[in-house]
Amino acid sequence: MTEVSDVYSFELADGRLAYRDTGTGQPLVLLHGGFLDHGMWDDQVPAFASDYRVIAPDARGHGGSTNANGPFRQCDDLAALLRHLDVGPAILVGLSMGAGIAVDTALEHPDLVRALVVSGAGTNEPEFQDPWVKEMLAEQARALADADAERWIDAWMRGAAGPHRSLDDVAPHVVRRIRSMLTRTVAKHTSTEPVRLVPVPDTWKRAAQVTIPVLAINGSIDSDDHIEMAERLVHAVADGRTATIEGTAHYPNMERPAAFNEALADFLAALSAQNGPQSL
Repeated sequence: MTEVSDVYSFELADGRLAYRDTGTGQPLVLLHGGFLDHGMWDDQVPAFASDYRVIAPDARGHGGSTNANGPFRQCDDLAALLRHLDVGPAILVGLSMGAGIAVDTALEHPDLVRALVVSGAGTNEPEFQDPWVKEMLAEQARALADADAERWIDAWMRGAAGPHRSLDDVAPHVVRRIRSMLTRTVAKHTSTEPVRLVPVPDTWKRAAQVTIPVLAINGSIDSDDHIEMAERLVHAVADGRTATIEGTAHYPNMERPAAFNEALADFLAALSAQNGPQSL
């Protein structure tokens, strides 16, 4: 679990970011999924902190970070944090929303990024065709319209199981962790607050500009949409590859942390074997 002594805060011009920072060495930045927080990486931080400086921030409006009070871009928040810490280029590891932040940062702040690892997503412009995903999103929209936070969380939790299982098939401690993070973040928001996030445009078109190494680590039983978007990114960039964690859905790092860590470690070892940082 997160050590309190490892958690710090960074003051932005219009808010505050909470982040975990531990270990020494090349920076390895872990970017959480939507409505979760840095605690989703509790199985990764200790595994890599002996060889890397592991930084795991809470995105604006998530976990311990303050809500947005004006327009903002998540990649700019991350860039500001990395420059404040005087680290980079960093290896960015992002799951779902975090994957979008990682790709955005590589496109908008290429000097800060050494390599990318994405899981269950491609860029910040998702495209959903799977009827299962569309129904899950529709239920979330209905719950939001009714200001029913518990129903919204229940709908979101379907993603933890994926389209081929129920939550009863997911380890109870994983379900508890995800629901706890969701509940904390949802409690920070209201159903009527404005959307202040400013998206980075044309990310799929610009993905071909990415020449740094990219790895997609997908859960084998995640939705087709999530797997296909990650694979689309891998095929769009100059140096992409994939790894699959069997028997897991949208959160492979929590369901099978040892397998996820092994796939990430193999990628990091390959990066270490290369000479010098690469750039866009």
